[in-house]
Amino acid sequence: MVDFSRFPLMRGYYAPNRFDAELFDCETTGTIPAELNGAFYRIHLDWFYPPKYLDEPSLSADGYISMFRFRNGIVDYRGRYVRTLRWRNQLAARRQLYGYYRNPYTDDPSVRDLEHPTWRTTANTTPVVIAGKLYATKEEGPPYRIDPNTLETLGVEDFGGEWKSQTFTAHPKYDPETGETIAFGYEATGLCSRDVFLYIFDREGKIRKEHRFQVPYTSMIHDIAITPTHVIFPASSMVTNEERLRAGRPHWGWDRTVPAWYGIVHRETGETRFFFGPERSLVHTANAWNESEDRIVVVMPAADGNTWPFFEDVHGGKFTMHPNTIRKLTFDLSSKSDQVQEERLFDTIVTSFTRIDDRYMGRKNRYIYVQFADPTKPFDAELPQDQGRSQPNSSIARFDLQTGERVDYWAGRAQVLQEPTFIPRSDNAVEGDGWLVATCHNLAERRGELVIIDAPTMSEVGRVILPFRSAPQVHGTWASEDMLPLQ
Repeated sequence: MVDFSRFPLMRGYYAPNRFDAELFDCETTGTIPAELNGAFYRIHLDWFYPPKYLDEPSLSADGYISMFRFRNGIVDYRGRYVRTLRWRNQLAARRQLYGYYRNPYTDDPSVRDLEHPTWRTTANTTPVVIAGKLYATKEEGPPYRIDPNTLETLGVEDFGGEWKSQTFTAHPKYDPETGETIAFGYEATGLCSRDVFLYIFDREGKIRKEHRFQVPYTSMIHDIAITPTHVIFPASSMVTNEERLRAGRPHWGWDRTVPAWYGIVHRETGETRFFFGPERSLVHTANAWNESEDRIVVVMPAADGNTWPFFEDVHGGKFTMHPNTIRKLTFDLSSKSDQVQEERLFDTIVTSFTRIDDRYMGRKNRYIYVQFADPTKPFDAELPQDQGRSQPNSSIARFDLQTGERVDYWAGRAQVLQEPTFIPRSDNAVEGDGWLVATCHNLAERRGELVIIDAPTMSEVGRVILPFRSAPQVHGTWASEDMLPLQ
């Protein structure tokens, strides 16, 4: 019997959906720009069976991929669970078989596989496009290839056998100048290993270069940033080890005594240098560029302590939520110092889900977009009581790195916005000329919605209405008709 009643965070709007969906000609309000021809893909966290443990991190939820297909002002919707090996095993058993996040020691004996721990991936983080193909990704395992039209799961991808890492990032970076895709896997040779494998794909999706290196200590490397010359790997004060896993705990713990570290890897030579800084939670990057031949700048959200309530302090300290603010990190490759230089650019508390106009990836840009909770706006709905992780993020901010200004969009008094995605108005439009799309939970009407925002004015132009709740999104990706073979 399927029973979620033991899990207070999985009730009301946030109860799992547990169904595939198809909806033609969605209800809309306002104007759907006719220039939007493509698909907005999202990956959600949607438990199909209840977790094995009451304190299981939401990061272990099953992966669900959806798409809003835009054509000539009309929007269709489709959503399907990613049919991972894990999902298929659970469906066959009609129950939850897998234990704590990235800990195969806690799995049911029928599926426990210590030799292949990455096969238990849920593929629940980011829809990724590489050379005309669509993938569902999560950093704990290999990517699954997805049909871009039906969303059918086509199977695990190893890129012709050239991908040697056991894991694949949920945040590869596309270089718009070279057409290359930069991707990596950490814990590349097995659980808790310090090995990182970095790969560079050419325009055709073939791996042309591999670099391997070891990190100072194993930590979550969720995202990277790129410049024309380097790849930057930020890592938090998160730790793991084999003893922790054998003791039956989730993969990560928080250690406030260890520094954050940053790996700077040359794209061509693989030469690697590490910088260090104080305790930090570092999840997503916004952008990076070369300020000079020897100075690299990264702009990203950062928090001064733990932001993960389900990953306990390894020293027994009580969890306190630490807020993210947007910061500038500078790495001086000509200096003998191994310390990062950090500057807070804005005081606004934001989520970690920063996005930019991706045509400026790796080059100096002007705008950053991110959802946040504006304390000056009303909010009339109830959120899960999850130690401060859920916030009334009903606004999206556009931060101007040139002027220091912030311009906001507000979705409404019962809306909780997900990560925004920027779509340029045309290939040659100036930076920031286009639209933002973002889904939101309408907690009052108990339905999912997609807002379309004119990015230059930060004003809403249209909204797509779903007649059902939408499971929490992790990341989204826009694909135009020249990026994927859309029907």
